Parts: sequence; C-alpha cells; structure tokens
Amino acid sequence: MSHEAFPTEDPAVVTCGLPYANGDQHIGHLRTYVGGDTYSRALESLGQETAFVCGSDMHGTAIAVTAQREGVDPETFATEYHEQYEELFPQFGIEFDNYGHTDDETNHATTREFVRTLAEAGYVEEREIEVAYDPTAEQSLPDRFVEGTCPYCGEHARGDECDEGCGRHLEPGEIEDPVSTITGNPAEYREQTHKFFRVSDFQAYLSAFLDRLEGTDNAQSQPREWVEGELRDWCITREMDWGVDYPAEDDEERAADLVLYVWVDAPIEYVSSTKQYTERVGEATFDWAEAWGASDTDTVDEEARTPPAAATTNVDSPNPGGEIVHVIGRDIIQHHTVFWPAMLRGVGYTEPRAVMASGFMTLGGKGFSTSRNRAVWAREYLAEGFHPDLLRYYLATNGAFQRDVDFSWEKFRERVNTELVGTVGNFLYRSLLFADRNFEGVPEADLSPAVRERIEEAITAFREGVNDYSIRAVGEATTALARFGNEYIQREEPWNLVDEDEAAARQVIADCVQLAKAVAVLFEPVAPHKSEQLWAQLDEDGSVHEVTTDAALEPVEGDLGEPTELFEKIEAERVEELNQKLEDRVADATDEESDDDSDATETQESPDDEETDVTEFEPIAADRVGFEEFEELDLRVGEITVADPVEDADDLVRLEVDIGVETRQVVAGIKQLHDTEELPGTKVVVVANLEKAELFGLESDGMVLAAGEQADLLTTHGDAEPGTKVR
Repeated sequence: MSHEAFPTEDPAVVTCGLPYANGDQHIGHLRTYVGGDTYSRALESLGQETAFVCGSDMHGTAIAVTAQREGVDPETFATEYHEQYEELFPQFGIEFDNYGHTDDETNHATTREFVRTLAEAGYVEEREIEVAYDPTAEQSLPDRFVEGTCPYCGEHARGDECDEGCGRHLEPGEIEDPVSTITGNPAEYREQTHKFFRVSDFQAYLSAFLDRLEGTDNAQSQPREWVEGELRDWCITREMDWGVDYPAEDDEERAADLVLYVWVDAPIEYVSSTKQYTERVGEATFDWAEAWGASDTDTVDEEARTPPAAATTNVDSPNPGGEIVHVIGRDIIQHHTVFWPAMLRGVGYTEPRAVMASGFMTLGGKGFSTSRNRAVWAREYLAEGFHPDLLRYYLATNGAFQRDVDFSWEKFRERVNTELVGTVGNFLYRSLLFADRNFEGVPEADLSPAVRERIEEAITAFREGVNDYSIRAVGEATTALARFGNEYIQREEPWNLVDEDEAAARQVIADCVQLAKAVAVLFEPVAPHKSEQLWAQLDEDGSVHEVTTDAALEPVEGDLGEPTELFEKIEAERVEELNQKLEDRVADATDEESDDDSDATETQESPDDEETDVTEFEPIAADRVGFEEFEELDLRVGEITVADPVEDADDLVRLEVDIGVETRQVVAGIKQLHDTEELPGTKVVVVANLEKAELFGLESDGMVLAAGEQADLLTTHGDAEPGTKVR
C-alpha cells in the first residue's frame, strides 16, 4: 500500500459489502454496489490495475431462522438468492471481476487458515460465557435466534445488534429479558465455552490505523469511540451447524459443535474472491497475493512485513501490499474499521487503504419497508422500462456518498430531464447532428487551445474525485464538461458561421465532437452503457471500457452518422402512474400485514429496509458541519422581480431576483407548485455564492431556498431589504 495519489504501481482491490442472501434487492441496496462499480471503473480509467470483487453472504443465524421458517435448509435458501444477485447486478452495469459466496470451498479454506494463524500467534483464547438457551427447544440461541432488550439504550434488540436503537454490536449474553424466536418462550442463560479474538491487543495499532485511513469522513470518525474507549474482545464462535467450522484440531469434540461467527468469514470472502479471480485469469494478469500482502516473492520486502506475533507492536508501519478499498453501508463501519483490520494485521496481510461508507436511503422521506412492500425494487425498476444508467447517475451524483439520500420518482424525473436530457444529451445530440448534416462527419480542424484546456480541467477534476473518494465528483466532471459544451456552441452559433465563416464553423464543431468523445470517456464509470452507445456513434475502435482518460484528447477519426438521442424525457404522467402503483402496493401489504418481516438480517449492506416511516421528515444528517464551513455560505435576502415559465420544461421557472448589489437570474423547479404570475414581489432567501449551473440551456446564478415537497419558499418575517445577509 502506497498512500500515493492514484494511479499507483501497486494493484488495487475494490470490494463492496456482501449482500446478505435472504431477500430481493431494492434501489437502496444498489447504492453501494453502483458506488463500488463506479469507483472501480474510475480507477481503471486512470490506468490503475484493479480487481473489483464481491460475493453473497450465505451464513449467519438470520438465514438459518428464515430458512427454518420456510421449511428449507439454509444452503438451498441462500443459494437461490445468490443466483438471483449474480443475474441482477450485471443488468445495472455492476460488473464484478469475481462474484463468489462465503459457503464455497475457497472461503472455507481461507477462513480456517486465517483463524489458525490468529490462534497460533496467541490472539485467540477460550472463555466461559453465558449464552441464551431455549429449554423447550433444547438448543442454544445464537444471534438472531434470541430477541430482547438492549442493555445500553433499552430498545428492542435482536441477537448481535441493537438494530432498533443505538445500533451497537452486542456480544452473546448481553441481551436483557431474552426470548427465543423458535418457540416464543422466555430464554435462559447458560454457561458455554467459546473462542474469543483478542481485539483489545490491537488497540494501539487500530488507533494509528484510523489516523492513516482514507475514504469518507464517517468511516474515520465513527469507530473512534470504540477504539479509544474500552476495546472489548470479540466472540468469534457460535453453537450451530450452519457456517464455517471452527478449525480446532486440539479439541475436535468441542469444535464439532462450533461454527465461526458470520462476521469472521464474511470479510474474508474479499480475499477468497480475489483468489478466485487470480485462479481464473492467472497471476500475470492479477496477483491476489501481491494485492493482499500475502506474497512471498521478491517484490515484497520481508523485513518491512509485520509478522503475526508482532502485529500489535510496530503500529505505524502497514504491511506491504496493494491498495484495498472497501465500499460499504454506514451500518457496518465498525466491522470494517475495527474487527477486520485487526484480523488482517494478526495474519500479516495488508490493511485497507480506504473505507467509503455510504449514507442511508429513504423513499419519499420514509424508510424502505419490505413488510409493507414500500420499496422501489431493483427488478421493478427494470420492468418499468427505465434504463439502468439513469439510476446509476442518480445514485452516484445525488449528494455526497456519505450523506443520506431521499428518493422519489419526482426527484428522479427532475434529475433525468434537467441534467441527462437537458444538459448532457442536448449537447451531444446537437453537436453530432450538426457535424453530420453540415460536414458529413468530423470537420478537419485542430482542437482549439481553450477547449483542450477545458477537457484537461475535466480530466483533472475526474482524477481529483477519485483521490478524494468522491463518486459525485467523478460524475459531475462530465456534466460540467457537457454544460461547457452547451455554452460554447450557444455562444459561437455555428449555424450562423457555416454561411458567414465556414472555417470558424469547422473549428467550433470539431471542438464539440472532441468534447463529445471526452464525455464518452469520462462518463463511462457512471453510465457505462450510454457511454458505449456514444462511443459507437463516434465510430471509435475498440470499447470505451478499455480506454483511459488520455483517450479524451485523442482525435476523433471515425465516420459519424446521424446520431440518436441517448436520453429521453420522463413525463409527469409517468411519475403519477408510478406513485399510484406504490401507494396501491403499500395499501395491499398493510391489509395483509403480519409480524413476519423478512428484514431480520445481519446485512452487509445499508439496512434501508428497516421501516422508519413514523415521520414524514427526512432523517437528520449524521455528519455535522463546522461553523466555519457554514459561514462559507453567502445567504442573502432577495426579491423576485420577474418570473417566467421555461418553455418545454415541466417544472422550471426563470426568475430575476434582486439581491441588493445586483439582479441575478435563477432557474428554479417550482412551476408546478406556484402561480408564476404572483411570484414577483416575493421576498426569498438566496444562496448567492453557489457555483453557476445550466438548466435547459439557461444559466442559473444562485439558488432560492424552499421547504418540503411543496416548495414552500423561505422568506423573512420583517422587512429586510434585498441584499441583507442571512446569519
């Protein structure tokens, strides 16, 4: 691991949190998988050697409980969903280099090797603990087989997690007032012998690790309370028959009753899946051992490696290896920044370079609820005929990756129509159509210096987005470039130049065709299918998936034909139809509602499926901003002087707003919610130092603030003059 800017000479491994194989995927689940796929593609676009791996999480008590309820064995139950995921992900352009599962032999063998190494180094010990037991069923109750009260916050808790309260990881024996999920009877606690991983031995190491960890801020800050407080050891065995057997040759009788806790073998699947990728393509293409720091070749400095027996002493020197980047949901930060790096350190593998933790996703201000069928299912989205790249763009660019995102069909439609259709698609179609009709292809002209500089700036913004771990910045580098293209072609007016100055017209259109190629290259990580279509329209050789960002400046030499429009508008009536379908589904599910909710999971993705619709409001962002950051916003009182509906735009209004020192043009999506004739004279609050944007070909210089879905415009109680700062 280098900690140098990407691309580096070390191989990279990008992983996504394993989907738990016990239910269908909805679009909230897809946020991390789209994020991981986008980031992996972006790394490859920079020339970084990268493996993108994942797999289904097949073990754990949640699967055992649900399988028992449905009358099938856990393997059959989990395999069915694993196969569904294998089929589903590619339909959204999520192309893993290897997609395995935790129950395959590779992961069983790798997990046993990890645990044996930890035990031999003295990091595993045996302890007597109290474990819930159902005397009626005459069996132990690991994890999700027991429910009760969280000892920390008093909320309802299930097994190993307080998932309805404080969210803390719970060790066996901690739940108060335990109840068996098998019989519904009160459980009792009995002493059992279990194996513990001595995480506390790694406290100094983990503190240093968090200091150098890259990624999203929440992944660095959230685990501090565990690492810098009382770091407790971790029970890594369970008494059940579904999982990876504990490898204890010295105590075969007891080992026969124990499997490893699901959170031991689940992250090890990252290593196992990378191994399988190497087995398929060969070490010359990608060497899993070099990437994970497990190599014994001359490329690894053995003196720099921390051996297992000394893993807790040399805390400031990460083991040599590749660039490991984990893309996960916010609910599993603790596992990836405390337990997992301690395990890697204990066996002498390299630590993660970065952890990117996404925020949660809500639906129209409410939580996803599978029990009430209140979700936009991944398969449903495709069945409605929407292109997968539209959702990829929405998920990738709608707010910072670590922020919570609220999905609604209205917001989805607005982003598609305004940004993909109105900005990106509009520029591409008008440029290529003009080139075809007026020059029968690419005009002969050298790329103008100003346009070359702007493409180079977009490549730089793209690269900075990758190194800042900002999926949004990667996507916005392209939309900003298309916005520039629209401004350029509008300003130069080649339709007039073609008669007055043909050479100038050739220059403008040649520039625009080159900009279109740059869009194809830089947009590939976010919209791979549409970028490939654009690549074909440009008649470029090979695949856009195989080129690097350097190709954005390579001349277009193909024969252009008449282009097709890449994106289509979504009509308002379509949104009304989709909202009605959702309401009908929820109503039907509510009528049939029972206490049986299949969301009782130890999921490796964000738990967006937990119902949180006790309020209509969006959740408060977990990550706070500092006062200095807030002060950077220049909020001003403004007065609307002109309000004109934007032609052909369903939601947009062009406003002229007096903000004291000047009058600004602001484009706002409030047409459907306000009578535009009554807006002049209205006092509003304006974000005056927001970057300019282009909406439907109009420059928007600022933003008016409004509350809620009804766009209740924020105003002042008194008579503050236009230009007054809001503090």
